[in-house]
Amino acid sequence: MNALTRLVMVATGLELLAGVAGFALGGTMAGAAALIGASLATGAQIAAVVLLRPAMQAKGTAQFQQKWVLGMAVRFASFIVLAVLMITLKSQLPPAWLAAGYLGTLLVLLFAETQFLT
Repeated sequence: MNALTRLVMVATGLELLAGVAGFALGGTMAGAAALIGASLATGAQIAAVVLLRPAMQAKGTAQFQQKWVLGMAVRFASFIVLAVLMITLKSQLPPAWLAAGYLGTLLVLLFAETQFLT
């Protein structure tokens, strides 16, 4: 099993965990919000890893740095999307659960990132 497949499997498990935790602790809308936040984080992290992986074998640091910055830009864009969702859907989805799903998934994937880049 290659590293990207492992990343997708771990991320899917984290999304499921976030959704179930939100549902168990806060009800249907909390579960949905946590799942949406986790899915947003998963998409951002997978995109960032896909961008960075080819540059891991680069001989110069310029290409690596460029891809790393692109990955950070993708994560920042996902944060902006999260903020927009929290503001526009605050009456339908609990913002705290959106943030919990997003942060809970993204932080775990960021700490585990080195396992998926090799």
